[in-house]
Amino acid sequence: MVRLIVHPKNPQGRHLARAVEVLRAGGVIIYPTDTVYGIGCSIFDKQAIERIYRIKRQELSKPFSFICSDLSHISEFAKVSNSAFRLMKHLIPGPFTFILPASRLKQLPKSMISKRKEVGIRVPDNPLCQQLIKVLGHPILNASVNDDEGDVINDPEAIAERYGHEVDVLLDGGKSMLELSTILDLTGDQPNIIREGAGDLRRLNLAPQH
Repeated sequence: MVRLIVHPKNPQGRHLARAVEVLRAGGVIIYPTDTVYGIGCSIFDKQAIERIYRIKRQELSKPFSFICSDLSHISEFAKVSNSAFRLMKHLIPGPFTFILPASRLKQLPKSMISKRKEVGIRVPDNPLCQQLIKVLGHPILNASVNDDEGDVINDPEAIAERYGHEVDVLLDGGKSMLELSTILDLTGDQPNIIREGAGDLRRLNLAPQH
């Protein structure tokens, strides 16, 4: 694994280029978001996605979310209603994951789409994520970095020790948060909160789904 120390607000172009080169070659990287670190690859690389499923020990029936750079990028991969658009415009970039109806069913690998034909999409408030995707030209998979018990690892030293033999590049942006994103289901008439996380629910005036 190559570990690259990146500036969290103004990431070095050479480090971004190195990470993009690895992604285009079918590699797997770890990168900071606005919440926890993520494990990612190109969303169009089936073998890399399968590799992340093995790293995470996750069942193929449970799709990972992916990261877009902005709202217009999201509409390329999901169906966004007028009400969902207004809400998302208010919340992104930020610590929210949106569950939306998938629109590119043939282009996206099946492992990125749930049985209900839905996708999970994020736009983190993190310059590195946004620039990485813009340079790559398309979204990257987003799986949280955890230890073997499922707890978040927020220290790059511990991340390197745990995942050093399983990924190709670690973009080290310093310690992350310990809290995951808030998940909002926007597939119905009203938004439903699936998971309470770092996203501020007071901005939504919603109650979690139980």
